[in-house]
Amino acid sequence: MMDALDLHCQMILDEYREALPNLESLKEAVLAELREALERNGLVVTTVEARVKTEESLAGKLAFKGGKYATLADITDIVGARVVTFYTDDVDRIASMAEQLFDIDWDNSVDKRKLHQLDSFGYNSLHYICRMPGYGFRFELQLRTTLQHAWAAINHDIGYKTGIEIPREYMRRMNRLAGLLEMADDEFSRIRTEITDYRRRVQGLVQNGKLDDVLLDGDTFRSYLQIGPLDALNHRIAAINQAEIQDAPLDNYLRVLKALRCNTLGDVHRLIKEYEEDAYLLARHQLGNTDLDILSSAIGLQNICIVCILSSGGGKIGLRRLYDALNGENPQNDLLAELTYNQAANLPFMK
Repeated sequence: MMDALDLHCQMILDEYREALPNLESLKEAVLAELREALERNGLVVTTVEARVKTEESLAGKLAFKGGKYATLADITDIVGARVVTFYTDDVDRIASMAEQLFDIDWDNSVDKRKLHQLDSFGYNSLHYICRMPGYGFRFELQLRTTLQHAWAAINHDIGYKTGIEIPREYMRRMNRLAGLLEMADDEFSRIRTEITDYRRRVQGLVQNGKLDDVLLDGDTFRSYLQIGPLDALNHRIAAINQAEIQDAPLDNYLRVLKALRCNTLGDVHRLIKEYEEDAYLLARHQLGNTDLDILSSAIGLQNICIVCILSSGGGKIGLRRLYDALNGENPQNDLLAELTYNQAANLPFMK
């Protein structure tokens, strides 16, 4: 293909070979700027990538429309970068970020999301042509969602790479699928927004003490723990041995609390208040003759669950189920249940 290029296109290829180190440097600089800005703004994406067009690819472009370019600098996608997001609204957030990072060539940039007719679907992407200070070449920045990226790749493979026109029947089916992808993109973003609003409402209810209005689930449990309902108990237990408290996740207690018939955060709060004194008493028997100086932040909630089980007559079987839920089924859980039962044997809450 390169041998078939005219002299003008051959000269552009010579420019490319000479500029290649600078183009590679631009690619790396763009990647670094994008990654740093995404992290700084707390934006999580699926892909950040960049490439310099290969000589073979450039030659193909020149063979097709080389007369359009006076010099290599006229080719706006000689360096290309792409950010692929989870959600459609993140495309606009990253676009705003890019406008702060780079000098945008608005005349050559295009928002393909706005080009579709009302009765058509298809390839969606936001394309910015950008400049970075210190570099003479422009680069193309593509912003799209994961589903838009999938559509572009499939459409390119089925429609573009084959080099033949797709019959109308197949195009109609492709357009229907594209429409489904657009609907899915919109729905994912809508669901995320609604979940964010739900979490804010839950946090407000928790902060205002309206715990009976909040159903117990993973999200609400974490919101509840943020107000520190177990802190006082944990510090009292740690003071027995002047121990240090190390943070530990409490997510695995969700199953246990539901098994103890806690359906709302109000139920959890009452459980803590009802059994915290006995939980502390149990801790004194557990730690009094030891020199443990590091305790898990789960100690308070674990002892509350133990006291609840034993005071309701659950016995060793109930303790075994507790440890199975927390640690996974293991023969060692029988030994733990036996040890815990013996530690609590003479305490007032036992039945």
